[in-house]
Amino acid sequence: MIKRENIDFKKIKAKLQVKKPWDNVIIFLLNILIAIPVFIIIHQNLIDPEWPFQIDRILLFISIVVLIQLVLRLLRTIIIICLALYLVALIYGSTFGNYGFNSVFEDYRSMVYSMSDDPNPQDIIISKLLPFPNKSKILSAIEYDDPQVRNFALLATTKYFRNVKGYREYRNLIQCFAVFKEIRNRWNYVDDPKGHEYIARATESLIHFSGDCDDHAILMAACVRSIGGTPRLIHTGGHIYPEVLIGSKVDLEAINYLIKEVLFKEESKGKELHYHIDERGQIWLNLDYTATYPGGPFMSEEILGALTLN
Repeated sequence: MIKRENIDFKKIKAKLQVKKPWDNVIIFLLNILIAIPVFIIIHQNLIDPEWPFQIDRILLFISIVVLIQLVLRLLRTIIIICLALYLVALIYGSTFGNYGFNSVFEDYRSMVYSMSDDPNPQDIIISKLLPFPNKSKILSAIEYDDPQVRNFALLATTKYFRNVKGYREYRNLIQCFAVFKEIRNRWNYVDDPKGHEYIARATESLIHFSGDCDDHAILMAACVRSIGGTPRLIHTGGHIYPEVLIGSKVDLEAINYLIKEVLFKEESKGKELHYHIDERGQIWLNLDYTATYPGGPFMSEEILGALTLN
């Protein structure tokens, strides 16, 4: 009886084995498929040492590939089962979950792009502790809950980037970028009356899309807030401009790729993203009208105050 069981086990083992050299090919391909999401997960949860030329990420990825290769070679006899389980997991994620074939592909493209083209960080420079000018008037003018403001923002989201696929977790930011594009394309800079600081309400600016920097910042902040984004205004003394909350550095990698290779490819060609990192490590992307794409160059690097709309 014992001898028959041994014979049966050998038959099963033989059926599950892949013949050479296809076993090595399958192991290598499976290794790459597994290594990409594993690398992304580990990379997202490690502190970035900011080594030059992304050496830390390269070494991490190589280490993961080597480790997975060793494990898969030990599981050579059941490699078909491992491959089938992995494919089933990705098929399930593509159909019912949030992470499938498309997510692996987009994360890989974003990862490779960010390793070769980093955005440009900009430290916050606070020269003085000054109160935000006209704070109460500006807050009152940011009419994010007004139907006219929200309807305009909704119109912008249907006009631009509506068919962008594969970035569900950044859908809201993509819609905020659509608002930026619509306002930027229509904005006409007009000075305030001489000797008087005129604060236009968001609904007022919707009539002619004209005004100075604070009028633009108010309208942008109102529209971004009306569709669920988190904006803030930056005061530099002679200028006020809006920013939008991106999230962490991991989010910035995806947004960097999105802006430069999907949403604003022509406008940002050969250029960098400019952003601020606040005291909590959160990243805010520049939405000033002086740039043709989100994250364009700062008109002024000095910051005297920030007004955040939570």
